[in-house]
Amino acid sequence: MLLLLPRLPDRWDPFATLRVETPPGPFTRFKLRRLARDPEACFATLAAAGLTALPLPDGSAGPGCPLRATLRLAGPVPLDPPRPVVTCPLAVAWTIYGRHVLDPAAERHFGARIRQVRHLGTLACRDVRGGTRRSQHATANAIDLAGLRLSDGREGSVLHDWGRPGPAGAFLREARDGACRIFGAVLGPERDAAHRGHFHLDLGGWPICR
Repeated sequence: MLLLLPRLPDRWDPFATLRVETPPGPFTRFKLRRLARDPEACFATLAAAGLTALPLPDGSAGPGCPLRATLRLAGPVPLDPPRPVVTCPLAVAWTIYGRHVLDPAAERHFGARIRQVRHLGTLACRDVRGGTRRSQHATANAIDLAGLRLSDGREGSVLHDWGRPGPAGAFLREARDGACRIFGAVLGPERDAAHRGHFHLDLGGWPICR
């Protein structure tokens, strides 16, 4: 007799199509790496979520800094500075992060919506600090989150609020922990002094959460 096993939920199925509506699960990072090898599927993922994402022409930011399958990131959470250049998989990761981590955490700890997220950049043709290999920023595959502005005018920042009691500190802790379920590398104030004012989020090949 043939037994029909129940279908796995998408978040627990490594072969299911990645959808930004699905909360992050144990295979989210695996699926993001798969999208990095298939730009067409990556842009289709954004389109399926109702996001307009026009690919930028492939090019280079400098020696050893190729730009492939990039776009201008416009949402779902408004950014300051606006519309930074990112890889398509990073745009998908950021969309999942905004919907399933940042927005719910802001409602939980502040009782308010996020009006804007402040970042320190996505694209810089350089090596990792103190190293000789290229940073994920060299290919627009990273973003540095510095703080946020809320719909009621309040603000929070990694530099001033990390580790402090109160809603801002609790929000940032949840934002950092939630990022570790989505991005490959998450580096913050507990990593070193170079990251004391921001969370570095990237989709590189070296998983780390500090």
